[in-house]
Amino acid sequence: MPSRLETYSVSAYNTSKQSENKIHDDAVARRFGFSGGLVPGVDVFAYMIHLPVATWGRAFLERGLIEARFVKPVYDGEIADVTAEATNGALSIEVRSRGQLCATGRASLPASAASLSIADFRETAPVAERKPVNAASYEIGKWLGTVPRAWAGDAAKEYLTDIRESDAIYARERLGHPGLIQRVMNKVLVDNAILGPWIHVGSRMQLLAAARSGDELTARARVTGNYEKKGHRFVELDALVVANGTPVAHCQHIAIYQPREQAAA
Repeated sequence: MPSRLETYSVSAYNTSKQSENKIHDDAVARRFGFSGGLVPGVDVFAYMIHLPVATWGRAFLERGLIEARFVKPVYDGEIADVTAEATNGALSIEVRSRGQLCATGRASLPASAASLSIADFRETAPVAERKPVNAASYEIGKWLGTVPRAWAGDAAKEYLTDIRESDAIYARERLGHPGLIQRVMNKVLVDNAILGPWIHVGSRMQLLAAARSGDELTARARVTGNYEKKGHRFVELDALVVANGTPVAHCQHIAIYQPREQAAA
C-alpha cells in the first residue's frame, strides 16, 4: 500500500524578480496572462528535492533520480505544499499552491550511480557574443557550454535561504544543493542567446555524485529538440553537469524559449 510522507510546506520566493528573464517580473508576466511574476521552475524543483533527501539522505544526493513537470505557476509569497507518496521504492511527488496542482514528479534511488563517460559530452565554450534568439541559437545537435559558476560561502548560505531549505545536511556536510545544478542548466540557454520572457517546463536529473559547496559547475549540453507546439517554441537539452572536472549529474531540460505571445509580437 502507498504511504504518504509528511507535507513539506514552503513560503515561495521569487528569486529572479530582477533577472533578465522578465517572465519573473510582475508587470510583464501579467501581459502573458499570469497573476504575477513566476517563481522559477528550478526553485520549485528545489522544493521538490527536499522530500527525497529527507527519505534517503546523502545517498540520494550521490545517485538519486528525480524528474518534474511544471504545469501551473507558483507565485511569490504563496504557500507551496509539497507532498509525496511512497510506492514500490519510489516517490510520486506533487506541488500544490492556491488550490491548484502546480508540479508533478517522481524520485527514486537506483542501486548504483549511472555509468557515463565524460568523453561522450563535448566541452564547449559559450558563445563569445550573445545575440537575440533565433532558429540557429538552439539547432538540434548543437553543443552548448556555460560560463563556470560557483556558490561558495555566503552565496551558498543565501541560496539555501532563498529556496527555504530546512534540511541541515547541506551545511553540516558542506554539500551543494542539487537545485544549483538546475540553475546551471538554465544558464545553458541564457549564456548562448539573448532571450525574451521564457519558461522552464520540465527536467529529469540523474545525480552521479554529491556536489560540494563551492564547487565550480559547468554544463556540456547538446540540443536534442527544437520544435513548435501550440504556438510555443520549445527547446530540449541533454547535458552532463561537471563540478571541478567530475560529473555530478546527467540532466534533460525542457523550456519554452519563445512563448506564442512573444512569437506573435
